Amino acid sequence: MSRRCEITGKGVLSGNNVSHANNKTRRRFLPNLQVTSLLSDILGSSIRMRLSTRAMRTVEHNGGIDSFLLGTPNTKLTEEARSLKRRIERARDKKAASAAA
Repeated sequence: MSRRCEITGKGVLSGNNVSHANNKTRRRFLPNLQVTSLLSDILGSSIRMRLSTRAMRTVEHNGGIDSFLLGTPNTKLTEEARSLKRRIERARDKKAASAAA
């Protein structure tokens, strides 16, 4: 499992530890990733994703995972998020078609 957010694509950064004597050693800055379950109203189920805390705040600010993914362009999403967006769009279209019939 890679250390990468499934929505934003935020990953590991690298830099230096700098001592008082100005010695530099390489280090890694890890993103704050959390495994969380997000409830999808359109799919009618919860979705487990590994997200950064910033992505979780952004999803909640936009009104849930459905509205966040549907309102975000595909170019700004990772491949996992794009496949989830396609699933949500298909389910939404299927519900709309059954409601119209």
